[in-house]
Amino acid sequence: MEKKDINWGELGFSYQQTEKRFVANFKDGAWDEGALTEDATITLNECAGVFQYAQTCFEGLKAYTTESGDIVCFRPDLNAARMADSCRRLEMPVFPEEKFVEAVVETVKANAAYVAPYGSGATLYIRPYMFGSNPVIGVKPADEYQFRIFVTPVGPYFKGGAKPITIRVSDFDRAAPHGTGHIKAGLNYAMSLHAIVDAHNQGYDENMYLDPATRTKVEETGGANFIFITKDGKLVTPKSDSILPSITRRSLMYIAEHYLGMEVEHREVLFDEVKDFAECGLCGTAAVISPVGKIVDHGKEICFPSGMDDMGPVIKKLYDTLTGIQMGHIEAPEGWIQTICKHGEC
Repeated sequence: MEKKDINWGELGFSYQQTEKRFVANFKDGAWDEGALTEDATITLNECAGVFQYAQTCFEGLKAYTTESGDIVCFRPDLNAARMADSCRRLEMPVFPEEKFVEAVVETVKANAAYVAPYGSGATLYIRPYMFGSNPVIGVKPADEYQFRIFVTPVGPYFKGGAKPITIRVSDFDRAAPHGTGHIKAGLNYAMSLHAIVDAHNQGYDENMYLDPATRTKVEETGGANFIFITKDGKLVTPKSDSILPSITRRSLMYIAEHYLGMEVEHREVLFDEVKDFAECGLCGTAAVISPVGKIVDHGKEICFPSGMDDMGPVIKKLYDTLTGIQMGHIEAPEGWIQTICKHGEC
């Protein structure tokens, strides 16, 4: 298989249309078989449920070329399970989890020429999503839905390396108590857009959201979970019913304990504790880990000992281990790697 003529090293993190995408439709109480299509355009009625009441959810994962030349995907079964949870919360029909994984594999295979070569720094980003597709004017769930997957080649989230970022404590809430913060609903991200634009306008890279009930506990940013390293080398991750269960975060917790021999704590984290941590990072699919050098709380600065020049040493070990597993030069735990094409031959 011949790769597309793309300058892989110059790719940014942005959309580029590829040749095939997967589409399945839910109608009369059942999903059809679904199929690949070359048509990237979606045509919907003006009163479609997704437009009226934001009935939509999505996922994000990546396909990689490993050191041995295989094209693989990282833990797609967890994306399937998380999307099922999102659908249940939004009164949408669950797309079968096994079929979800099969559709991811099928879509990546059909676009294998867009999977970047090993060592290029680029990957194939995979975006499964679902939305209410039939007209809905009363406030109720739609009756018909469409599930789709598109893929797009992307470069590294950070050009020139992951330099520590500066974030602020936000005055906005990301999610309501007992709301939808724990699922990957499109409406959660719409709510965060004003806050992130305002943060950028004020010179910050991201927001730290506190719990909306008491505003005393750390939750997450608009699109990533927090991880902290204590001064005695423990990994601490915030726990809350309003935090999206990041697949990257859960993987890092396992790696910390089973690969690096670290003690791991998944618990409520009071904001008052943050000043005492040695390292801080944001974790997610796009960048794996974004190191945080400074948090600004209404003019008061919290500067981590790891500094503003490089990743802290413990977060760097976590990053290197996880990316080593994804790229195939560190043995993965059983079930973590879904092989799509052996030696690039699909």
